This record gives sequence, structure tokens and C-alpha cells, in this order.
Amino acid sequence: RSSDLLQADEIRFFIRAVRDGEVQDCQIGAFLMAVRLRGMEADETLSLTQEMMTSGKVLKWPEAWRGLVVDKHSTGGVGDKISIPLAPALAACGCKVPMISGRGLSHTGGTLDKLESVPGYNVYQGPEKMMKILEEVGCCIVGQIGRA
Repeated sequence: RSSDLLQADEIRFFIRAVRDGEVQDCQIGAFLMAVRLRGMEADETLSLTQEMMTSGKVLKWPEAWRGLVVDKHSTGGVGDKISIPLAPALAACGCKVPMISGRGLSHTGGTLDKLESVPGYNVYQGPEKMMKILEEVGCCIVGQIGRA
């Protein structure tokens, strides 16, 4: 409300409270609305991104994969025209493509919803299984499997 810049420790406190289920949905909504209306300075955005990134388990990749691990982030949309064909195409070029995807929020369903319609496809893979799939196949599209 005061339009003061958010300090890194304030952002850390909020993200950890969200992660730990200590914040009500209405409080999260109020924060997001304030950010949307007021925007964030670069330092605030950096702090928020770092706190969100480290709020769960951070996956580690083998040193031999340095420079090969890539990601394609989706902003949503309709059709899944990119993620499903892009991951194997990049893997064919030697990249490692670990995609942790989400569920649909609209009438079309998300990438995971579509992949689950394929008989035998399992979207729930732990980090060890993801590593094995990436070693053998080069790409995987999986869902989040709980809290770290």
C-alpha cells in the first residue's frame, strides 16, 4: 500500500509463507494485484525470481551436460503446438530437455492433460527417473510431484 520498494527479506518471507501454506489465497491475490498495478523494480523482480526458484527442490544436472540443458517456457495458450514437438527435436540435436509442465486452466487442457491421454504415459517421475529418461531419451515432459 505504501508503494515502498519491497526488500529481499520481505519477499523471502512472503514466498516461504506461500510455500508453507501460511498465507491465505486472498493475501496472495492482494500481493499479485499490487504487483500487477504497481509493477516491480529490477531488484524486486530479481529477488522474487530467486526466492521462487529456491522455494522447492532445485534439480542438479551432471557436469557433462553443461551447456546442453535447455528449457522452453510456456505462457499458456491453446493447442500445445510447441512443447510436444520441440522437446524431441532439441533432444535429437544433442540437448537435454527436462520440462516440468502444468495442467490446463481452460477448455483445452494443458500439456500434461493431453499427454495423460496417451496409454502408458506417466507424467509423475521423480528426479532420479527424470535423470534416467534424459540420459536415455534426451527429453522428458513431466508434472510436479509434490513439495520439496
